[in-house]
Amino acid sequence: MQSAVYIENIIMSDFIDEIETLTSKPPEVCGEQMDEGLLHESARERAKQQPLLQRISKSLTKNSKTYREIIVSEECAETRLAILCNGIMEEFATDSLSQANWVGAIFKGRIQNLEDGLKAAFVIIGQEKNAFLHYWDMLPAANESFEIISHGTQKVKITLDDIPRMYPIGSEVPVQIIKSQIGSKGPRVTTNIALPGRYLVLTPYDDRLGISRKIEKPKERERLKRILEKMVIPEGMGIVIRTAGAEKKIKFFVRDLSILLKKWHGIAQRISSAQEPCMVYQEPGLIGRAVRDFLTDDVDRIVTDSAQLRGEIVEKIAEIAPRMQSKVFLYEEKPPIFEYFHVEKQIQRLFSRRLPLASGGEIVFEETEALTAVDVNTGSHKFAKEANKNLILQVNLEAAQEIARQIYLRNLGGLIIIDFIDMKSASDQRRVYDEMQTLMANDTARFQILPISALGIMQITRQRHSQSFTRRMRTCCPYCNGRGSIQSIPTTAMNIRRAIVRTICQRQRAEDKVEKITIKVLLHSDVLEFLKEHHSEELEELERKNDISLAFAGDKNIHRESFRLLHH
Repeated sequence: MQSAVYIENIIMSDFIDEIETLTSKPPEVCGEQMDEGLLHESARERAKQQPLLQRISKSLTKNSKTYREIIVSEECAETRLAILCNGIMEEFATDSLSQANWVGAIFKGRIQNLEDGLKAAFVIIGQEKNAFLHYWDMLPAANESFEIISHGTQKVKITLDDIPRMYPIGSEVPVQIIKSQIGSKGPRVTTNIALPGRYLVLTPYDDRLGISRKIEKPKERERLKRILEKMVIPEGMGIVIRTAGAEKKIKFFVRDLSILLKKWHGIAQRISSAQEPCMVYQEPGLIGRAVRDFLTDDVDRIVTDSAQLRGEIVEKIAEIAPRMQSKVFLYEEKPPIFEYFHVEKQIQRLFSRRLPLASGGEIVFEETEALTAVDVNTGSHKFAKEANKNLILQVNLEAAQEIARQIYLRNLGGLIIIDFIDMKSASDQRRVYDEMQTLMANDTARFQILPISALGIMQITRQRHSQSFTRRMRTCCPYCNGRGSIQSIPTTAMNIRRAIVRTICQRQRAEDKVEKITIKVLLHSDVLEFLKEHHSEELEELERKNDISLAFAGDKNIHRESFRLLHH
């Protein structure tokens, strides 16, 4: 195979048009509005290609009208996964060699110091930054997503005041990352270690038993409680049944518990043998997590464009759900797999600042370190006063649906402020609020939604485990340094004039006899053109009054805000 050719010395005249284009900033990419009808139709056509027995079995289930696919693509050092429901992406995840997944990792740590004012400890974990361990995360967990049905053996109640005594400086403590490092902040950890399996979560330091609150049927919850009572669990440990455990027989839980106990035994050995703080367990990669967390019974098929990945997926499935191995397929067509399944354009919407809506409205996302602001605009809508008096409500409801989806897909966390189009009717505001509550009901992260305020603002707080996709995939602009704007040319020009005056004054104060000096100014070409056009007479007057010479040299490669004064 012929290797790529790298040209270092090019003839500028041969590429002048291309170079002029490349030196301009790229246009803002707006997420293209997807035709959901087309996506549904494509999914229906693929569903018809399923084996006959699988189609018959599907028709007998309550999810017969839902066609769910997991699409996995491997490109160089990155693996991407998308879950499609009737052709529409409802989950997106990536796994890159350059971006380690730390959430869920377990470390043998050492308390470096205790900050009573913060009610937190800083823990050495053998990484670049120390971990932040809040006192609340050192108490027995009270997880809102699980209902605790058995509290195990009675223990002495621990309070925040007991923490400094129980965990003095220098003491060793196993911790698990619950929030990865974001910006300059180190990872947040907890001593309440939880090891997730396919149907169970093992809590090796907590002997309570529980059931996921998302399993809502009373009869099913009673059945699972009886199963928990029959399970043989090592003393001091506890388990929680995950949502995927609904309708499963006891044999699935026994096998899952056996796998988790074996995994924990290895972790415990590494904790006891390690001499220094270090990582003793890391969550599996994207494929392992996908098989464990996403491969539910309602998934119709898994498609990947890599023979190696297909083998890995089949191997992982064989450990926990052998009968689903037949649902794994290798994609061998010519178009890239994400293009063929209409996923690429849906991914593009995740990184777009502006998202058009089918109705003609528009959503604008502005993500900062502290919060995310979402603005709903009318876009191309022309609202009639009478004929379409509910059109504003319709656009807001459509926007709510897309915003809830984007919050989950983009993994937005912290404070989210949504500015909907103004609605005068309190009932309309309530309807949008109820719709948002319904749309986010299945979100795996904890969240809270406040009703639309008197200012027309909806406030949402959502649990943040890791960086959003935007922050993971993008970096701070080296030109504006993350400010989102730069000085205007007139402002920079005035700063240059002030710097010239300061330099003249400094020279006059420093010398009794002032000789004529030449001040050379290095600046951006655009600023130079502005000075020539608007300030040439003023600069000439400055030269005459102070008996100096000014020389300007412009260069496109200089930062627009930067300049340098040289004088002799």
